[in-house]
Amino acid sequence: MATLTITQDAAKQIRHVLDERGQGLGLRVSVKPSGCSGYSYVLDFADEAKPDEIRFEEHGACVYVDAEALAMLDGSEVDYVSEGLNRYFRFNNPNVKDECGCGESFTV
Repeated sequence: MATLTITQDAAKQIRHVLDERGQGLGLRVSVKPSGCSGYSYVLDFADEAKPDEIRFEEHGACVYVDAEALAMLDGSEVDYVSEGLNRYFRFNNPNVKDECGCGESFTV
């Protein structure tokens, strides 16, 4: 069975953004071919669950992952970090074999 972990910080941010927005079930995560290393993460709001998605819930927040992307994301941790003025979702993905220098794309 596939796993995906949502940290408390990520869950707090997901809930915050959905509250501000006034709607949504959670965060939708997928991957697309992109960049110099192969793939990049794609984040969107999940306003409805799609039939081919797997739902992960932790700390009161949900993340929806497309079944096709699940193999690349299996075992990942979704975190939300603040570094200086930058705030963003970070994926700690054990399947990543290499990343490009700018951090925009990865290889599995």
